[in-house]
Amino acid sequence: MHATKTPIDIIRIDKRLLTTDHLSIKTKYIKTEPIASFSSDKNFNDFQKLIKCSPAIVPPTAVSYLPDGRIPTPPQPPKCTPFDLKPTTPTIVLETRQEALSGELQQYCLSQPICVIRGLSNVLKLDLGLFSTKTLIETEPEHQIEVRMQRQQPSDVNFDFSSTTMPLKNVWKCESSRSFTTIAKYAQYQAYSYHDMCKDDSNESSTNNLTNGISKKNSNRNSTACIRTIKFGTNVDLSDEKKWSVQLAELNKLPLFLRVQSTGNILSHIGHTILGMNSVQLYMKVPGSRTPGHQENNNFCAANINIGPGDCEWFAVDFQYWGVIHTLCEKNGVNFLVGSWWPILEDLYNAHVPVYRFIQKPGDLVFVNTGCVHWVQAIGWCNNIAWNVGPLTYTQYYAAIERYEWNKLNPCKSIVPVIHLTWNIARNIRVNDRKLFDLIKFILYQSLKYIQSLLSYLEETFDDNIPIRKQLRTTNEPVHYCITCECEVFNILFVTELDRKHVVRCLDCALLHNKQLENIVVLYQFILDDLKAIYEQFQLCFMPTSNHKKQIEP
Repeated sequence: MHATKTPIDIIRIDKRLLTTDHLSIKTKYIKTEPIASFSSDKNFNDFQKLIKCSPAIVPPTAVSYLPDGRIPTPPQPPKCTPFDLKPTTPTIVLETRQEALSGELQQYCLSQPICVIRGLSNVLKLDLGLFSTKTLIETEPEHQIEVRMQRQQPSDVNFDFSSTTMPLKNVWKCESSRSFTTIAKYAQYQAYSYHDMCKDDSNESSTNNLTNGISKKNSNRNSTACIRTIKFGTNVDLSDEKKWSVQLAELNKLPLFLRVQSTGNILSHIGHTILGMNSVQLYMKVPGSRTPGHQENNNFCAANINIGPGDCEWFAVDFQYWGVIHTLCEKNGVNFLVGSWWPILEDLYNAHVPVYRFIQKPGDLVFVNTGCVHWVQAIGWCNNIAWNVGPLTYTQYYAAIERYEWNKLNPCKSIVPVIHLTWNIARNIRVNDRKLFDLIKFILYQSLKYIQSLLSYLEETFDDNIPIRKQLRTTNEPVHYCITCECEVFNILFVTELDRKHVVRCLDCALLHNKQLENIVVLYQFILDDLKAIYEQFQLCFMPTSNHKKQIEP
């Protein structure tokens, strides 16, 4: 007999205060699905036939959401000659408002790994002063920010300060410690830092001679004599529309494809806030402040504006070479996905990896395209604002779901809940691109098939001993992740109590926790018939075509 569960109407699931250090992390087995076996014309009756033919006494295997039937692997990098290792950074200078709002600007940005847009703030009359330290203090002086303690050093080196031997070695691993403060207190530090460094450099002709916060006479890359410890104010959350209404309204002047929220931005359809992705984050910097190497979460694009008054130096590598950098990270003892690392340029050049290197001036917007690897260092005192954007393209969507599957293999939490997002896309958007439509339809198909298999398994194995209770999603409710393996859990939640908190597990981890699913409450958040209807109603939208015959080239 199974223990009778206490009836529960509403379970508040909150794992923010939980740590998973004591829990085992397991890699999921990913089942491949050949594309030839899927047609976007399939209806729900097809899966019901498939489920009936499959044994329901065995837990359903986690499916792959990649439609080409392969395990995700890094791309094969193109061959690169020594002459191509330091490419010119794509840059576009805007002179009119019409240029800024033209479709050609978006097409250009999406055709380059990374690009700098100059003149955007001028032609659109953006008031970047709204994001200055002075305005931040006047608006929300007690707003909490995260602070990273770092070592100030030239941008082309990264010394191992844990070493006791001299000279210090150049390494990939970045060291920093985290604390918290307020905008007002960090602003005081920012101002003190400026006066302190200018005072140390008083023998120089002007403060413009400061290079990465280290005066030229001391900027020898092998010198560690004057390296300071600095504070980098990072991840300042500007998502609160009541506190930051003026600032957020100003960003609505941007072209649609660069806006934080727009219909054509995939991330606007998640249904809740993911800090720094579909909301704005601000960074308060002193010279030498570093954002270590990374790709954006789930390979989404990003926009970054330098508020000034100082410059930032950027390094970037095309998406096609991320596998090479992943291998170099492993060789140097750092985790590519979640570690903190600063690439040694010579290592990249020796591996034939081209590196874009450029200066972001005040007012410049840097557009980071899908999957571009990048790292950034402040040259002067400045603030930056940044957020992610998701163009509704096959390239972006495939890169997102591919990283979603890669994260499950490694394992690493996918910050973007791609399955939940895909259902929202199917509800909200009409898609006219055949490849994108087929990809979205395939993800919906796999999701429905897994849900149906899971329900059949519970019914056949546990009969009525495992009641499935309804708890529909509420507005702005965050998506749930398994407390053990950190995979997204869509629709069917297995809820247990841990340290007086209710937490969610996926089916696999729930069975590992208890084979009989005792003391586990099973919830569903979407009515199955509603999901079936969404799947059936999501159809390819055909755009009107011109009556003119296309010219055929000989």
